[in-house]
Amino acid sequence: MGTRDETDAAWQEVFGFGQPYDDQADAIEAAITAGRRRGFLAMEGPCGTGKTMAALTAGATLVREDDYERLLVVTPVKQQRRQFVADLRQLNAGLSEPLAGVALVGKRDLCPYGREDVFPPDASVHDRCEDLREHTADLVESDGSSDDRPVADAVIRPRNDDVWWDPQTGSDLAKAARPGGSGQQAVAGTLSTGGAESPYRRTQPTAPDEIGGEDPPLYCPFEADWYARNRGSPVGFSAGEEHVVTAAEYLPGAVERGTCPHRAMQTLVGAADVVIGNYNHLFDPASRGLIEGILDERTFVIVDEAHRLEERVRDLLSDRLGRQTIVQARNDCHQLLSLARQSEDHKREVRAHLGSQDVPLEAVERARDFYDDLLGWLDDRIAEHLDSEVGRNWRADEGALPAHDLEIPLRDPDEPEPDELTRWAEQAGYDGGLFRQLDTIGLAVEDASEELGIGRTPVVAAAGAIARRWWERDHATAFREIELDHSPRDDQRIEGWRSTYTAGLTLFDCLPAESLASTFDDVGGGMLMSATLAPLDVFTRVAGLDALADGNEDTSEQPPDPAQDDGRPVLTRSYGLSFPPANRASWIVDATPFTARNRGDPATMEPLGNEWNSTRDEYAHVLRAIARNPGNVLIAMPNYREATWAGAYLDDTVEKPVLVDESSSNEATEDLKGEFFASEGKVLVTSTRGTLTEGVDYDGAKLRAAAVVGVPLVNIGSPRVRAVQRAYGDVFGEDHAFEYALTIPAVRRARQAIGRVIRGAEEVGVRALVGARYTPDARHSVYGYLSPAEREEFVTMSPEFLPDQIDRFWAER
Repeated sequence: MGTRDETDAAWQEVFGFGQPYDDQADAIEAAITAGRRRGFLAMEGPCGTGKTMAALTAGATLVREDDYERLLVVTPVKQQRRQFVADLRQLNAGLSEPLAGVALVGKRDLCPYGREDVFPPDASVHDRCEDLREHTADLVESDGSSDDRPVADAVIRPRNDDVWWDPQTGSDLAKAARPGGSGQQAVAGTLSTGGAESPYRRTQPTAPDEIGGEDPPLYCPFEADWYARNRGSPVGFSAGEEHVVTAAEYLPGAVERGTCPHRAMQTLVGAADVVIGNYNHLFDPASRGLIEGILDERTFVIVDEAHRLEERVRDLLSDRLGRQTIVQARNDCHQLLSLARQSEDHKREVRAHLGSQDVPLEAVERARDFYDDLLGWLDDRIAEHLDSEVGRNWRADEGALPAHDLEIPLRDPDEPEPDELTRWAEQAGYDGGLFRQLDTIGLAVEDASEELGIGRTPVVAAAGAIARRWWERDHATAFREIELDHSPRDDQRIEGWRSTYTAGLTLFDCLPAESLASTFDDVGGGMLMSATLAPLDVFTRVAGLDALADGNEDTSEQPPDPAQDDGRPVLTRSYGLSFPPANRASWIVDATPFTARNRGDPATMEPLGNEWNSTRDEYAHVLRAIARNPGNVLIAMPNYREATWAGAYLDDTVEKPVLVDESSSNEATEDLKGEFFASEGKVLVTSTRGTLTEGVDYDGAKLRAAAVVGVPLVNIGSPRVRAVQRAYGDVFGEDHAFEYALTIPAVRRARQAIGRVIRGAEEVGVRALVGARYTPDARHSVYGYLSPAEREEFVTMSPEFLPDQIDRFWAER
């Protein structure tokens, strides 16, 4: 490894702008040091640190100097994915040998048939696509005796791929799907999507008799053309600006050449120097297949917006088995059994198909009975819960049911013991032997149904896979419950609670640290970054990094002694806001803690305050002062109920228009955001846990002040939240359970919200954390969870001084 000066010179050749900021240069150095030692850097840097370019510069340097073969970037925010693409292009513009980059999107956004609604309305794009892929693979399969030279051009081809298919058959299938191809009657028009016209008919083709045999299946000509190119992509990196290709290039480029755009993207992944995707690609077992081939010690990974890591990965690792899926799994089994009962010949045929996978017909009967009994148990358990919660009158009056989602825990969240469903199953004779076989039985049922021409889209294999995990996952880190999603339906055929709720069994992952550690251990090194990671020592624990290290944070920049290096080092960096301090006011308002106990229920209080208690009255004055800041003001309340109260009060007391956010669709939220941005001089009141407090760029004059009221803890009485707290206590110690699982994520939410204000060097604004818990000496203080820079900068004041301080700040601007 080179000296410090040599390292400086190496990355400065790559850096995409002029002179880096001091903090940016330090972050680049730290990331390179971590990468060369097969370690990780956890870095906190607010807006203006230059995190994106710093990460790309470090990763590109490691790739160019052959420490790594490629760079993988994952971020959960679309806007950030676009920023990585833009910065990579900026970086490449200064290089004589640019890095080949590809940005990933989902299969649903790329499938030509799915995009144009050609698939049947009851079929998911993913399932239909997988079926067509399987049929196409069967059609092009070769014994290896055919000429494996490509019959179509390919700009990018996979490396070291054993050719088991016949590219000529792929070419023949692609040609057969053209208008008038292979004896088909010519039809007007071809399938077009993404601004490009494909060479194929709009309808899905059936294989020609000479290829498909007596009962030719549907197939995908786009997939067939990919095989014709020896699984290559007709679109190369040169198609993208500065050698970085996005869906804007490879979607139309592949479509017009008749190749599957998703397969083209997949091929580009294997050849790229930089791959830019989302969290699902790395952390979701169901989506990881796309990049599985590049997850090795030669990959350096950048995880952006890492403060979201626990929550997002927890959701990705959780399973839900919906009631309707259980119904369909039962029916999948029942339909095959019904065919077998029609005659002895049918029974022998069904047994033969099942027997090819070592599944007896009796096992299918057993699975059918299990799913049927499970439905009965589930319905009874839900009715029992509703009886205890709202009384039996809901059976006669469905309007008595609560108009919100419900959780039905299947064990005490504080006691990691077997759940009610597992105990019921054992008592009913459905033991672990059956649970572990249900996925195998399901696959056999699906294969037999397809071979025998039973026309349906089965789900029994997927249901069986979840059932296996339900049995095998431990009870300490996985919490089992019934979810009732409030989704009223106007269908007279549906009666009882099912007309109000959609039910499902949930296997909730409480503790993602172990899975995260395993994922990070698959790659060579990496960098995890966000504007809000503090406290960094806690983050490295809950993100699984410390499990890879030797137990101590490593802050040195010298290479370790290999004889003493038993782990993978974890470096940490924290930087403050780099914009001019004079442009911002940062205050902690020492008001009575805004807790449910102190403030009371807003639904029982009059809007104008004649029945308010002293706490709510105190906050009303603070809110009014904050709202009267010039320009647009964002006020983040602990939840949407409190946002409704604050909005109603402010609407009567300030002259500005007041917009109130609520839990709603993405479209409604975007409309509200657009209205807020349309002109200056509005107040937007929302929940700190909503979607408008992070990942939204309030740049320029879009926002002049932001206040966070209270500490936005989740509902700590929720069974799921209690189970998470118990799991964290088991691993990190009971003294840290509430802190790690609840308090620190809540403070990160608050810090994200106030971080919306100052987004550039010329911007001016006010930031306020409102509530005594943000002060250093308060009971249950969260002051220590702010970053070092924030603790130094934020000034504590009493509520009565706030109006004058606001006036003074703006008078001096």
